Amino acid sequence: MMNATAARHCPAMLISAPASGQGKTTIAAALAYYHRQQNRKVHVFKAGPDFIDPQILSFACGQPVYQLDLWMMGEAHCREILYNAAVDADIILIEGVMGLFDGDSSSADLAQKLNVPVAVVIDAGGMAQTFAAVAYGLAYYRANLPFAGVIANKVGSPGHAKLLEEALRENMPLLAAMAKDDAIGLPSRHLGLLQADEIGDLDLRLARAAELLSSLAPCRLPQPVAFAPIATTPQPLLLAGKRIAVARDAAFSFIYQANLDCLQAMGAELTFFSPLTDPVLPKADSIYLPGGYPELHLQTLADNVAMKQALHAHHQAGKPIYAECGGFLYLLERLTDKDGHAAAMAGLLPGSAQMQKRLVNLGMHSLQLAQGEIRGHSFHHSQLETTMQLFTTSNPQRNRSRSENFYRMGSLQASYLHTYFPYNPQVAAGFFL
Repeated sequence: MMNATAARHCPAMLISAPASGQGKTTIAAALAYYHRQQNRKVHVFKAGPDFIDPQILSFACGQPVYQLDLWMMGEAHCREILYNAAVDADIILIEGVMGLFDGDSSSADLAQKLNVPVAVVIDAGGMAQTFAAVAYGLAYYRANLPFAGVIANKVGSPGHAKLLEEALRENMPLLAAMAKDDAIGLPSRHLGLLQADEIGDLDLRLARAAELLSSLAPCRLPQPVAFAPIATTPQPLLLAGKRIAVARDAAFSFIYQANLDCLQAMGAELTFFSPLTDPVLPKADSIYLPGGYPELHLQTLADNVAMKQALHAHHQAGKPIYAECGGFLYLLERLTDKDGHAAAMAGLLPGSAQMQKRLVNLGMHSLQLAQGEIRGHSFHHSQLETTMQLFTTSNPQRNRSRSENFYRMGSLQASYLHTYFPYNPQVAAGFFL
């Protein structure tokens, strides 16, 4: 058991907004890039289970980005990883999710539980004094919400920035003002923003955004926050001596850094491979196929027959395979994109999937297996057709989400769920044993 030590103090803020589409990710990435240019070590977190925004934020800050979610991870684990970041960070930024008070586990809930002050991003285009009224409403809608200040987005001029700042209450500093510039926008697709590796000029966009962020008003550091240590128990070495091959390329990139950390903490050695380009599997005891965008790489995946044969050989040898969402789709016999183009996948599991133009399922889930409960989420646009018999089903956290089936065929386990390994390392270890 680790003994508690002194709290760490580090400037920190949670970046939220009145609604989605206000520019939270652009602002958070610009802030990370700006402070990194000032030779500060920046640690960035993302509220909720998102995979895509963290890729852009990681590019901006030069560090791995971790998720924060009170339900999926637990409050103690959220506090633990924030404290670990505060040990060597010069600033901590947390990008919120949706609007400040939206959802059953909102950004405001996270800010209050973790005592991290909120900085609200407000699209100031076409606004004057009303900007301050919106900020005031967000700050005082809920009692005892820690509040850092306001960040103005899409500001027209230095004069506009000054007008906005003068309209704010004295206890609401203008932390930054971003000038309007369409060139810094981040392109998107059906699941959200494009992945960082797909935006060829991302470095130029972020450099320009960081420049604009400090051109109209000073870019201020938030106040230091005290992060208390959490007593932790070392992970059991359940995977000591095991070598796990993890798929990681443009088609399979939806993976929590915390999952990789958890596997390594349990003694596993990780090696990475690409189902898109590699003809063979690395030498490994188990395989981890995370989610991603296999539907965008149908023909390349189909044409890599050698990799599909290697997966079959691994499975026939009785070695474990664990697949989530996109990795699950890759193991089916056939996958069809939203335009009707189909291709043969690995064929380890009977069935096919068709991409839909609308979201099929979204939500947080609890999965109960023999080793205990593990939590995660689903977010997919594909519809599955299969003759497989389900092993068990997940329990959605909210009624708006449907349960997800969990399948087991010999040493292969798969589902649409993206599970969070640190919530229950024993269950996670069971995927690879």
